Amino acid sequence: MSAFTNPVLPGLHPDPSVCRVGEDYYLACSSFEYFPGVPLFHSRDLVHWTQIGNALDRPEQLRLPLDSPSSAGVYAPTLRHHDGRFWLITTNVSGQGNLLVTATDPAGPWSDPIPLPDLPGIDPDLAWDDDGTCWCTIAGVAQVPIDPHTGQLLGTVERIWSGGEGAKAPEAPHLHHIGDYWYLLIAEGGTERGHAISIARASTPRGPFEPCPHNPILTHRGTDHPVQNTGHGDLVQGPDGSWWMVLLGVRPGGGTPGWHVLGRETFLAPVTWVDGWPVVGEPALESSVPWPLEPGPVPPVRDDFDHPTLQPSWISLRDRREEHCTTTERPGWLSLTARGASLDDLDVVFVGRRQQHLSCRARTLVDPSGGTGGLAVRLDEEHHYEIEVDGGAVRVIARVGPLKTVVASRSVPARPVVLGVDVCARKTLADARTGPDTVNFGIEEPDGTFTALATLEGRYLSTEVAGGFTGRVIGVYAAEGTARFDWFDYTPLD
Repeated sequence: MSAFTNPVLPGLHPDPSVCRVGEDYYLACSSFEYFPGVPLFHSRDLVHWTQIGNALDRPEQLRLPLDSPSSAGVYAPTLRHHDGRFWLITTNVSGQGNLLVTATDPAGPWSDPIPLPDLPGIDPDLAWDDDGTCWCTIAGVAQVPIDPHTGQLLGTVERIWSGGEGAKAPEAPHLHHIGDYWYLLIAEGGTERGHAISIARASTPRGPFEPCPHNPILTHRGTDHPVQNTGHGDLVQGPDGSWWMVLLGVRPGGGTPGWHVLGRETFLAPVTWVDGWPVVGEPALESSVPWPLEPGPVPPVRDDFDHPTLQPSWISLRDRREEHCTTTERPGWLSLTARGASLDDLDVVFVGRRQQHLSCRARTLVDPSGGTGGLAVRLDEEHHYEIEVDGGAVRVIARVGPLKTVVASRSVPARPVVLGVDVCARKTLADARTGPDTVNFGIEEPDGTFTALATLEGRYLSTEVAGGFTGRVIGVYAAEGTARFDWFDYTPLD
């Protein structure tokens, strides 16, 4: 047995969909208001995942209007491989509706979107039966045959099964043909603490579906398990032929009610079969698989912005236009030219990466001679902390709901300065109100010492406070003129 640590994709990687092609595995996740959309990953062992690109990485593929709210945008994709091609279907709730893209190489390029204007709902799934019919199943749960090459519906949308009686939000359907049955896997109960996974089966993809007598087959509601909100699963066979499930979950920290700050993450759980039904094992923080692990490359701590394009892990808000974001205007520097005036604005120019560790450190060298910019920890427009520099002054700003204030400031020489943030998970509880972590902002002196300017409470940058579906993103932004960043370091401290 080979030990591994869950989550297998930490940080803002919700709604996982997985497919196997030979000895290779590919996985896609939701991306919401961030561009590029739908991150794609590759693995050989289901444990170590390397990002190979984003399915929606061109403006003509993904239109996110600047007035679209946070936690809108791109919802749960389904990734499948059929007839020598990769197929990815998803929903852009900010205007495009349901759309489908294809590729021969999952690293891209992916096709321009095939729209499905007559397909209602969200969370679309694709499955092909033996005669080649492509079945599309949507949240609700309903189903219709489609022509995946044109997006045309080939029948009427019909309700097929909607989970447990009275359970809210039947969604995230995935239809799998396994053995003699078609299995319909869905999430229900809402993506909060009541989240669960249920399943039904039928002899044909259209049903009628028989619910599993042991539904839900996975939920952590009402438990003290360190992984909560478990749901939105997808099935896949491991290298040895055993069955596994990828699913989303969260890791709440602190006291009551518990705050998760990294968003919904991707976990891996074992599956066994009893009397023709899947039995899902625990998505434990420490687990193992019965095959050798194949770790991929370790992500570098530093990005020097030496490439003409950004690495696929960098995400921006709603769009990324070259006139506002470039690494070629000053080679070796990321140059951001302001549009919005602050992180309160929907059109702020921001480039970040998902916070993937409960404790971590970020540093960046910023040249503010051409404008105002800084380093931020962002959840949405109403919940963010940042340290900002505009020539001779550095200030730490906190925005929590309707309240915004400068919590610390200091003068600095008018030259490039290293800005930093340390996120520190709390290990012990003072009382039931103890937050999950602290967020510490400061500057790095020329001799390398870190001078902290402010320590902020982390709970206010959590989903339990802010609402929505996302998690923290740490990155850089411009608030006025052009701010230039020579490098960015992200160091896990867990």
